[in-house]
Amino acid sequence: MASGNLLHGGMAMGCPHGGLVAQVSAGGTAVRIDGAPVATAADLFTVSGCAHVVAGRPQPCTSVRWAPDGGGRDVCVDGVPVLLDSTAAMCFSAGLVPQGPPVVVAVHQVSGARQGVFSR
Repeated sequence: MASGNLLHGGMAMGCPHGGLVAQVSAGGTAVRIDGAPVATAADLFTVSGCAHVVAGRPQPCTSVRWAPDGGGRDVCVDGVPVLLDSTAAMCFSAGLVPQGPPVVVAVHQVSGARQGVFSR
């Protein structure tokens, strides 16, 4: 069973170096929380404003990739797993160098009795 809080477009998330993460919806999901689309494995996540430097050269995070396995597949939107704050993720540079996990600051709290129940 999936355990965690749903991620959505209204959340606050950043890279480990202070950059801001933004959800770029893959499109069309009618499932929303407080007017923001629920995040799924089909969505893209971009990073802006990352100040990471390696050996004196800028190496900013530019994207986040999620690995929705196991629990994340318990709840789907149009057959695509939703993303939870407990879903494994990694920030990457433009050269696809792993740079650490994203930091989720705020997510929508879902009560245990209603978790996984969505209306369209």
